[in-house]
Amino acid sequence: MQWDIVIGLEIHVQLATKTKIFSGSSTAYGAEPNTQANAVDLAMPGTLPVPNEQAFRYAVMFGLAVNADIERRSVFERKNYFYPDLPKGYQTTQLERPIVGPGFVDIELANGESKRVRIHHAHLEEDAGKSLHEDFHGMTGVDLNRAGTPLIEVVTEPDMTSSEEAVAFAKKLHGIVTSLGICDGDMSQGSMRFDVNISLKPKGSETLGTRTETKNLNSFRFMEQAIAHEVERQMDILEDGGSIVQETRLYNGDRDESRSMRTKEEANDYRYFPCPDLLPVEIDESFIEAARANLPELPDARKARFMDQYSLNDYDAGLLSSDSKLAAFFEEAASHAKDAKLVANWIQGEFSARLNAEEKTVADSPITGAQLGNLVVRIADNTISSAGAKKVFEALWSGENDNVDAIIDAKGLKQVSDTGALEAMVDEVLTGMPDQVAQYQNEEDPKKRKKMLGGFMGPLMKASKGQGNPKLFNEILVRKLGG
Repeated sequence: MQWDIVIGLEIHVQLATKTKIFSGSSTAYGAEPNTQANAVDLAMPGTLPVPNEQAFRYAVMFGLAVNADIERRSVFERKNYFYPDLPKGYQTTQLERPIVGPGFVDIELANGESKRVRIHHAHLEEDAGKSLHEDFHGMTGVDLNRAGTPLIEVVTEPDMTSSEEAVAFAKKLHGIVTSLGICDGDMSQGSMRFDVNISLKPKGSETLGTRTETKNLNSFRFMEQAIAHEVERQMDILEDGGSIVQETRLYNGDRDESRSMRTKEEANDYRYFPCPDLLPVEIDESFIEAARANLPELPDARKARFMDQYSLNDYDAGLLSSDSKLAAFFEEAASHAKDAKLVANWIQGEFSARLNAEEKTVADSPITGAQLGNLVVRIADNTISSAGAKKVFEALWSGENDNVDAIIDAKGLKQVSDTGALEAMVDEVLTGMPDQVAQYQNEEDPKKRKKMLGGFMGPLMKASKGQGNPKLFNEILVRKLGG
């Protein structure tokens, strides 16, 4: 590849305050359109904004979690632009003196390498409203409920060189803010939105190319697709002798298409100036130390604990510790099962596959950690086979019954481990398969003999109605066949 890819991210993190950043309006999701925007949110004449202390506390907590400098004096500016869902005609934000200064986050890549991504800054700002296009037939509806909702915008340095690195950073940041409790992390509802800045430069060059910004990506999958799409688009233009236009683009993940939204503006196009209605905010050491004292366990510390406490390998611990809700689910299951590795396998296998298939989050799961732990207990003590366990899982997921043992009894899934009964079944099956028995006994290659054992297991499981213990069946087979 003759091009170096350069990627920087801007991430909008919606803070989990009960009220907006400069007013007492509720931030609760799901209200009827335009019922949660008061006179302050709309900048009606005579109104004055009042800063929300909790938003500052959350911003400081974030800064501490990403090893950043905390600005003791932060200032708000007005960013002026005109759009239907911006009722004030400006956005109150921070430019010159953001509350969070330079920091960093370390990410781990699939090849086992670690990389440091620098954070340029993170600033507090208010969100705009939402334009609605679907149901208005040639017109646009505007819902201002979100106007004034507090955000921190996290701006990275252009340190990432692939979609893998960008997605790894985004996932790490998601794990940090949800672990802190400052954001619910629900990307489907806009709680985290990603803008991706991408440019290409000749391999080895020190001069950055012209960048484009792809806005408002609300899933890791769409981010990965949008980066691949934009890299290919820019590469085609450059290799055909063209030049890249600095612009803002929108990406449609359903159609894998992007389009130009507007030519990229510079800061002076927004006519920033200090907000005349808000004084500079002074943050003292006691405020910062109080926030530090309330920091919860973060993903890196949780990963180290999982490796130590549950003897998980690096990969399993990293996956299970990255999301606070998934981590809590795992620990609840492990506390019941006492077999953390088997719990980890089920969470990463059947459980995650079902969540993904139904586009659910851990919080939406119909199965509790305790139920999964109890299921793992019955797998570990050989009460049920792996096939039977999947049937129990299905019954739990569908809400058929919430008790693992009751499901096992009702469906007759208890595994037969009586050696005498199993031996009788083996004798009967081998008697009916003389050719296969002879073929097995005449085979000298141990690997081929081991593979041939599988040919006996199907008839044995059929004879036992799926309830025979496969491990015991295998041991009896080997003994009787002389393997």
